[in-house]
Amino acid sequence: MAQGRRAGYVVAALVDAAVLYAVNRWPGWQAVGFLTDRTSEVLGLVNASLLVSLVANLTYLVHDGPRWRATGDLAVTAVGATALLRIWRVCPFDFGASGLDWSLVVHVLLAVGIVGSGIALVVSFARLVRGKPVSGPGRPRRPRRGSAPASSRAPRSR
Repeated sequence: MAQGRRAGYVVAALVDAAVLYAVNRWPGWQAVGFLTDRTSEVLGLVNASLLVSLVANLTYLVHDGPRWRATGDLAVTAVGATALLRIWRVCPFDFGASGLDWSLVVHVLLAVGIVGSGIALVVSFARLVRGKPVSGPGRPRRPRRGSAPASSRAPRSR
């Protein structure tokens, strides 16, 4: 496993643990001025989302094969999307009087997150079925079937 990925998993797990602590212990969600008492109605799913992400990142330290990662990503995204939907329904925010309609801004951002989660679920499911990672930075693309490697191709004439 690449050291960079391992470091990323450790950082993600530490961030998840820190946010869990901050939200539930110190200073607690009550310290955030725009959150209302209705926050307790979404806190269980928010905590579940953070916990699933924490566990997934810790397991990736041991094994991060494509199917294992896809399964973890499906779990993290599904719980996260469920939390976003609950936040959308409950809307535990009070932004007070302001020139900007913050409620609209928050709902637009939640909608983007929900749609993005839907796309991520489809991608993760496809990765689970295929058992292959998605090409991206740091991951070389494999040559298409029937094409010769670049080193064996004839040089171009100019």
